[in-house]
Amino acid sequence: MPERSVYNFSAGPAVLPEDVLRESREALWDLDGSGIGVLEHSHRGRVFAAVYQQAIADCRKLAGIGDDFEVLLLPGGAATQFFMLPANFLPKDGHADYLITGLWSEKALAEARFYGDAHVAWREEPFCRVPEPGEINWSDDAPAFAHYTANNTICGTQWPAPPAPPPGVWLACDASSDIFSRPLELAHHGCIYASAQKNLGPAGVTLVILRRDLLEAGARVRELPSMQRYDRALGSMFNTPATFAIYVMGRVFSWLLKQGGLEAMARRNHKKAQVVYDALEEPAGFYHCTANKGSRSLMNLTFRTPSTALDRAFLAEAEAAGFSGLGGHRSIGGMRASIYNAFPLDGCQALAAFLRDFARRNG
Repeated sequence: MPERSVYNFSAGPAVLPEDVLRESREALWDLDGSGIGVLEHSHRGRVFAAVYQQAIADCRKLAGIGDDFEVLLLPGGAATQFFMLPANFLPKDGHADYLITGLWSEKALAEARFYGDAHVAWREEPFCRVPEPGEINWSDDAPAFAHYTANNTICGTQWPAPPAPPPGVWLACDASSDIFSRPLELAHHGCIYASAQKNLGPAGVTLVILRRDLLEAGARVRELPSMQRYDRALGSMFNTPATFAIYVMGRVFSWLLKQGGLEAMARRNHKKAQVVYDALEEPAGFYHCTANKGSRSLMNLTFRTPSTALDRAFLAEAEAAGFSGLGGHRSIGGMRASIYNAFPLDGCQALAAFLRDFARRNG
């Protein structure tokens, strides 16, 4: 496989480890010496069963997930979890608290309201920061759960640590864009979910880490179609799963373990982000980071130049220089550098040099 000549800053689907791509290329033709490619194997067969079991085992090892949590690999993306979570755990006469820090948490809130009352415990526009603990307006009556989005890909904010919920209330977290970029904090969480296409693998599968004792409670909330029930999803084989996406995800888990695990990834991600943020802050006043210090994401770095015309010039020159996917989300424009786990340090260094050069020529 030739070396790449383009740095991929796409927010998702996003860059994958090159070692994983090479392994996947071989598996497409012959999975583990079986003579049959991964796309052709039955999900019920012995060969794929070994792939699935190893992926689950590596996921548990990587994140320190004990037997009190189930690990599910489900179809539908994080958007499916927006409605599946409240369908299972939000009673008709109950309510949940939602912390609104960007577009995706707003979408999750809207889906929850199909099933019951969803109270906004914090929301502030523009979405340039996450709240301080004392700013959160938790419900007076205990909610069924409290939902937050760990990292906001559009506006470039990230919770430095999970919010502390009211006593006896469990957290639900959409961790799609920073899952396994740092150690996973399971305390106080009942459910953590993440679509794969940013930090875990290709689109088509969603990781759900669900506290086991919630399964019985969820089954009692309301009657649901089988495909919407977590208790029917145990084993992730209720219907034919996304076998290739699961294979790639498993290889990513293995790759992360070989890199030293989540503590090592956190150090690496801090270093990568700091290289780019340092360049954005010099010279002072040319670039504007759209997220406040203290809330800035290590995964999605969002910024602007002094004008829309310069934004367009920046993106055109960056593309020509081999930096792909730097355009901001269509809803807000500007620029966004997504530097997930698999994105290399040398790509951040190259972008930093380009940022300084562009500012020097246009400042």
